[in-house]
Amino acid sequence: MAMDVHGRDLRYFVAVAEELHFTRAAERLFVSQPALSKQIRALERQLGATLFDRDRQGVALTAVGTALLPHAQRVLAEWDLAWTAVGGAKAAQVSTLVVGMSTSPGRGGLLPAVRSRFTADHPEAILRLRQVSWEDPTAGLADGSSEVAYVWLPLPDQQRYDVLVVAEEPRLVAMPDGHPLAARDTVDFAELLDEPFLAIPAAAGPLRDYWLATDARAGRPARIGAEVASTEETYEALVAGLGVVLVAAGNAPLITLGGVTTRPVHGITPSRFALAWPRTGATPLARAYAEACHHARTARA
Repeated sequence: MAMDVHGRDLRYFVAVAEELHFTRAAERLFVSQPALSKQIRALERQLGATLFDRDRQGVALTAVGTALLPHAQRVLAEWDLAWTAVGGAKAAQVSTLVVGMSTSPGRGGLLPAVRSRFTADHPEAILRLRQVSWEDPTAGLADGSSEVAYVWLPLPDQQRYDVLVVAEEPRLVAMPDGHPLAARDTVDFAELLDEPFLAIPAAAGPLRDYWLATDARAGRPARIGAEVASTEETYEALVAGLGVVLVAAGNAPLITLGGVTTRPVHGITPSRFALAWPRTGATPLARAYAEACHHARTARA
């Protein structure tokens, strides 16, 4: 029947076996020589065998000690690796996770639900939310300033990221209250082809084209009335009559503050809002946050 041997006993044994000298082994272990000798005798009693021959010539391993040594060394080496892994996991738990966003991920309480699940599993972790300009459609993922991010799809170089779609919402058209189409219940996208559009910065790449619905224009270029890089700029440009803009249904309340109307649009695909994180090199906390988001989304489905 196997017996339990303390790791300390194995360390004491290995030190003596490698030094073949009790005094040097005691110095290496920062213990007294009598205490070391006592512990080795206790281990020998537990094993029922002598591990060292001691005489005036010095210290030598017995056959039993020779048999035990490589196994004891492997056990201690594995334990050192395990301890390092535990330290890394503990360090990850107490670190900060930066969550980027260019749009608030409110959407029916999603953000609080994800936070609740994440902090339940990682109570030591600190979540830091950071708002990122629309000029960076990756919300900080591209330059590493965010570890996970709530983003709109498509992303530039999307193959670099894993994504979890958390909401699919119709795209509405927002326009000034006085716009001729504001009196309609719905609008066909074909009726918007000649309208000046508000566009997010060109640095947003394919996301700029998406919000201009370039794929639904049959090759006709969009007329750009103004560039906008925030919700506030969008609202001001709409009120000023600089153009119309497509918005996700979940974002409509952010710009219909007075003087702005939104209407459903036929002929374009819904928007997709997602959590994204690096496909390679994601931190343990980033993956844990993505897992919490997956469970929160499933629970709300």
